[in-house]
This record gives sequence, structure tokens and C-alpha cells, in this order.
Amino acid sequence: MLQPSAAFMSAARPRTLARWLFVVAALIVAMVVVGGITRLTESGLSITQWKPISGVVPPLTEAAWQAEFNRYKQIPEYAAFNRGMDLAGFKAIFFWEYLHRLLGRVIGLAFAIPLVWFAVKRRIPAGYGWRLTALLALGGLQGAIGWWMVASGLSVRTDVSHLRLAVHLVTALVILSGIVWTALDLLRLNRDGGAAAPARLYRVAVIALLLLFTQITWGAFTAGLDAGYAFSTWPRMGDTFFPAGVQMLAPAWTNAVDNPVVVQFIHRWLAFAAAIALFWLAVRATRAGSRAGFVVVGLVTLQIFLGVATLLTGVKIDIAVAHQANAALLLIATVVAAHRIGVQRKGQLRIGY
Repeated sequence: MLQPSAAFMSAARPRTLARWLFVVAALIVAMVVVGGITRLTESGLSITQWKPISGVVPPLTEAAWQAEFNRYKQIPEYAAFNRGMDLAGFKAIFFWEYLHRLLGRVIGLAFAIPLVWFAVKRRIPAGYGWRLTALLALGGLQGAIGWWMVASGLSVRTDVSHLRLAVHLVTALVILSGIVWTALDLLRLNRDGGAAAPARLYRVAVIALLLLFTQITWGAFTAGLDAGYAFSTWPRMGDTFFPAGVQMLAPAWTNAVDNPVVVQFIHRWLAFAAAIALFWLAVRATRAGSRAGFVVVGLVTLQIFLGVATLLTGVKIDIAVAHQANAALLLIATVVAAHRIGVQRKGQLRIGY
């Protein structure tokens, strides 16, 4: 007769869980893309209330649409930038914010319902329940962060706080990273059995991920401050490496997060520090037998070209959205490469992914 722990492991389905997590990860990437479009089309403040449950139903009558539009007319953004907008124009910006929030609800259900089912059916391998529950809790927190971000633009400001925007984006990508890492651990558990320990996070991976997340944070600052419009030349900003006569803020450190020119400057050149760390990680992953290293190099190169193209085109929406989408894909590739290094052991067969 099987012992209780052995019986539990025999019921576990790590490969099935991994596939489910990859589907959720794909939904998060889609949400990041829609979030980018929402920001670039200035649609994020079109819904001025947070209704986690009833908000899933959009306005269905002309009177309901007009009531929603009237609420939007009461916030500073409308008075500053959209005075005179008609109902059709409002419906256009409403669409992207509604789709963004709807995707958030879909992701929540796509994670929570299967998680409960897997738990009831005892399909979750030992040691993974707490990790999946933590990811679920972080997803719930992300919904609150999203409203906290929107609320910052409903009274005094004419847009959302770029700091809160950065928290919102980084939290989404932390969740994405955790989901992909857990799925990879589950795939390895399925392949190698109960003896497979979770992957470790080595120093090279920590450095690469920290620099990538830092670069993404300054990308969010750049988007939130509309700093991408400050200078549309590259590699110089105008005629010089750093433009003269820029009005600086006090205290001096606030320029790094609040001054659009300085923020764009940091985002431009921090990219290359992150690229060096990612190339280093890619080499280590390739030596460990992983094809992810080649993907990381390709996506880093593409990301730099998309960043430059975003500047040179004056933040053309399709290119800027591609830049943000590629950042999410680059993060996934980086996590895969980091995970492969984390399971490499001396004398281990090189079976890469």
C-alpha cells in the first residue's frame, strides 16, 4: 500500500500544472500589451470607478453610456485635453481600459478556478501549494495596485502617477516571472521525478534580472512622464550627448525619477548595461546546454532596435507597443535561461530547453 505522501505524489500532475501556468503567462503577456496600448492612447482614466464584480458588464444603453461619459467629464484630464470630445470618441478610449480590466478578471479566474480544482483533486505536488497560493495573492494585490494607480489621476493630476504606473507594470512582470519559473520547476519535476529540487537562482541570473527589471522600471517612468517625446534623436539628445540648459529639480536625486529629460537619458543608456548582463547570462545558459541563450541575445538586440525606433518615430504607437511586448518576451526568455543555469549540476547531462 502506498504511504500517504507517496499516494499524494502519485495523484500529482506537474506537467498538467505547467501547461496551465504557461497559458496564464500568455494571458499576462497579452494584458501587458493591452496595458501599453491603453497608456499610449491616453485611455487609462476613461473608467472612473472601481467595480471588481459589476464592472465586468459595460454600459449597454445610451443612457448608461452618457452617465459614464459624464463621470469622465468631471476629472481634470477631460478639462485639460479632451474638452469637446463626443460620445463616440469616449467609447473609443473606454474600449481599451475596459479590455485591460476585463483581461485582469479573466486572468484571475483562469488562475484561481483551476488552482482550487487542482487542490481539491490533490493534483498539486508537495511543496508547490504555497507558491501557487502566493502567486494568486500577488495577482489579487495587482488588481488593487491598478486601481491605486488610476485613482492618482482622478482628482488633481491630469494623468496617473508615473511611480504608481511603474509599480503596476513591475508587479505584473514579477507575477509573470514567478509563474514561468514555477512552470519550469514543474516540468523538471515531471521529467526527473520527486528527486528534482527546485532550481536555484545564481548570481549571474540575479544580476541580469535586477538590471532588466531596473530598465523596465525606467521604461515605465519614461511612459508615465511622456519622456519619450522629449528628444526624438539618437544617439545624441538633440545636438549633444546630454542637452544643455535642462531645468533641474531639487533635490537633485528627484531628477532621476521625475525629470523627463533625465529619465529618458537613463533609460537610453541603462539599456546597454542590462544588455551586457543579459549577454553574460546567455553565454552561461548556452554553456549549460540551453537554447534560451540564443533567444535572449536575439530579443535583447531586437529590444534595443525597437527602443531606438520608438524614439526616432516620435513614439509611434505600433512600434512603442512592440517595444513593450518584446520586453515581456525578453523577460520570459531571461527567466528560462536563469532557470536552466539553476538546475545545472557538475556531471549532469546537458538536456536543454
